[in-house]
Parts: sequence; structure tokens; C-alpha cells
Amino acid sequence: MKKYKILVLSDLKSSAVNTLKSSVSLAKITNGQIEFFYVKKPTEIVEQENQLSAIRTINKEHINVNKKIQNLINPICNEYGIKIDYSFTFGNVKNEVDAYIKEHQPDIIVLGKRKSKSLNFVGDNMTQFVIDKHDGVIMLATNKNHLEPNHEISLGVLNSYEDLFNLDFSVNLIDHIQEPLKSFKIVKNSKVQEKEKLPEDKKTVEYVFEQNDNTVKNLSTYLNKNNINLLYVNRDEKNTNQDADFIKSDINDIINNINVSLLITGR
Repeated sequence: MKKYKILVLSDLKSSAVNTLKSSVSLAKITNGQIEFFYVKKPTEIVEQENQLSAIRTINKEHINVNKKIQNLINPICNEYGIKIDYSFTFGNVKNEVDAYIKEHQPDIIVLGKRKSKSLNFVGDNMTQFVIDKHDGVIMLATNKNHLEPNHEISLGVLNSYEDLFNLDFSVNLIDHIQEPLKSFKIVKNSKVQEKEKLPEDKKTVEYVFEQNDNTVKNLSTYLNKNNINLLYVNRDEKNTNQDADFIKSDINDIINNINVSLLITGR
């Protein structure tokens, strides 16, 4: 069985614990191996002009960051019986993350999802950066209603249940979801859209939304009503669902305005 490489990008804020728990939940479902990575800007550390003082400050901060990451990771490793590798560095956030992705080639990248439209990672728009750079699966984990390891997931599928089976680990995921599965569709015209063929072996409820200015708001309301804690979103331009009027710009709208963890497919 393939062991998926899961890269967790963290800013070590208070929400990092729940982001890591969501990552552990995903790792247990996919037989994944977690790699935790953190980048700190040198400008946040060194203010002294004296080179010797700057070196001492960096060395001290290295110890502090290492201890902070261990304090975050160790309790989770002990509680859920999982190994989490970690590393960190000082440098330009985007450059270091880009280099890490290229070197380690993760299958899945996890990062915390902000509630506001300003989805920043240590001051940089890391969410959009990762979406642009990483062709694989991405999970944006919310702090509230996060995934809990060893618990079933309340999964929602946006625009086509069939696309869910394009995931390499779809069978593993489906085995860990609560029934009924919730299917959400955004269509141009709800009156003429074809009824999607839903699986016979899984209880499934379908909700259809006609595309307008309030679509995302209505979708968000229904996600909350159904206690969805993970929404599956297909970002592949070759989406097999021809009825759904869902394009790249809509994904950004979903990211910015829905406070539910998202599992975004690879390209």
C-alpha cells in the first residue's frame, strides 16, 4: 500500500494544533507520513547590526523554535500514536517553501485556512502560492470544526460525486465518512440540469444550487446545517461534470467565503 507524503505548512499560531490534528486524521485515512515544515523570516529575528550579536540571536532563536515545534508535535504524536517528522529554517517564506516542495515532492499539502479573505501565511499569500505551485492534493484546514483523528468525517462533495473516485485514496476516504454523503452542485439552470447518478452502495443526499450572487452564501449555510467538516473540491479544468458551472475563479470564492476545511484535488 502506498504511503502518502503529507506536508504540513505551519505558522505556529494557536490554530496550528488543530491543523496538525486534521493532518493526522488524513494521514490515518491515507496511510500517510507527515512532514511538518516551518519558515521564519530573518527580519523577525535579527535587529542588531553587530554580526556576532546577530549570530547569537539566530542561535538562540533556533533553540526556541525547535522547542516550540516539539511542544506542539510531541503531545499529538503520543496521543494518536503517529510519527511526525519536522524541520524548519530561516529565510524568505515563499522561496523556502518552493524549494522544500521541489525537493521532497509531497503528495498532499496541508495548511491552515483563515476565516478572513486575507489568507496569509506569515505575512505572505501562501494559500494561493501553494495552489499555483503544487499540482497534487491540497487540504485547507479550519481551526473550528477540524478533523478529529480516529473519527468519521462528515464529507461534502462539490460538483460531481464521480470526480471523488479520481483520488488515489478515494476508497480509503469513503470508508471513513459518515452517512449520508452530502453532494452539493452549483449549476447554471437547476430546471434543466440532469440528475446525477448517485452511488447505490452509499446513502447520499444531493443539494442543487443555481448560480447567482448568493450561491456561495447559500452553500455555506447548508454546509453548516449539515455539520460538514470537509468539502471535496475538484480544481481540474477537465471536470467530468458538464452541468456544473464551476471554474477556477469560483474556487477562490469558495476558499475566501466558506469556513469549512477543503480537500482540493490535484491538477
